[in-house]
Amino acid sequence: MAEDPGRRRVLLAAPRGYCAGVDRAVIAVEKALDQYGPPIYVRHEIVHNKYVVSTLEKKGAIFVDETAEVPEGEIVIFSAHGVSPEVHREAERGRLATIDATCPLVTKVHKEAVRFAEADYDILLIGHEGHEEVIGTSGEAPDHITLVDGPDDVANVEVRDPEKVVWLSQTTLSVDETMETVAGLKRRFPLLVDPPSDDICYATQNRQTAIKQVAADADLVLVVGSKNSSNSARMVEVALGAGAGAAYLVDNADEIEETWLDGVTTVGVSSGASVPEVLVDGVLAWLAGRGFGEVEVVQPMREHIQFSLPKELRRDLRAEAAAKARG
Repeated sequence: MAEDPGRRRVLLAAPRGYCAGVDRAVIAVEKALDQYGPPIYVRHEIVHNKYVVSTLEKKGAIFVDETAEVPEGEIVIFSAHGVSPEVHREAERGRLATIDATCPLVTKVHKEAVRFAEADYDILLIGHEGHEEVIGTSGEAPDHITLVDGPDDVANVEVRDPEKVVWLSQTTLSVDETMETVAGLKRRFPLLVDPPSDDICYATQNRQTAIKQVAADADLVLVVGSKNSSNSARMVEVALGAGAGAAYLVDNADEIEETWLDGVTTVGVSSGASVPEVLVDGVLAWLAGRGFGEVEVVQPMREHIQFSLPKELRRDLRAEAAAKARG
């Protein structure tokens, strides 16, 4: 039977949205506000999503760029992207009580960096310059880590001993581009050591796998996520590489342009790992209002991972902070 030429549909990727690390970090801020009362200070955005940050601000969270901006004797939460040891020392000097909401998968990369630095390896960290996760990881072993910002940066890499080199990566990168970078590094350094386990997080990989399947059949792909979200931005790139006619990153339905639907019969939809489902629901409602009410879920795999909340939420941090301020 021939397909209805007037049929309009949405291919909804799954998994999408919150990963276990983001869920843990957001809940950590919410629980801290409930347990200790506002204000709760958060160093940098807890996750890279405007809606999430705005929602938490309304509840009493105060986001700061630097630890020094937090008043003495207050509570500060470190974001899911992780921080360097120096930031922990800054908090101690500022007599602050801290909650570390670093994603456990980022913490794993930090520990790998420390271990390889102690063994005197040159560490080639694949990632984007200036990203908070890269800054935090680099701070674990600044004398041993060299940033490699994609395949085009491979030729610039210099190491002390080509026989003692290992690569690590930011957790939110494009899997394909990272492997291209690794291949280039291995051509230059044949004895390059792989990390003991994959550094790119399971959620990033799963969302990219799902968006590839969606993009292959989509005229247009909409990825819900903020512009400063690395994993969301990579999903747009992956969608275009997988055959999408066009792909755009939008914070919410208000950013979709009507002209994008010209000549479109199939729209793919997904969201980055820091995006709450309410924003995806808004995009689906917007599309339904324009004739795209048929939704087909594309789910190549399922996720069951959960992380326990930061241990600091089991203590009386207000009392600890007050004691530090007195001391």
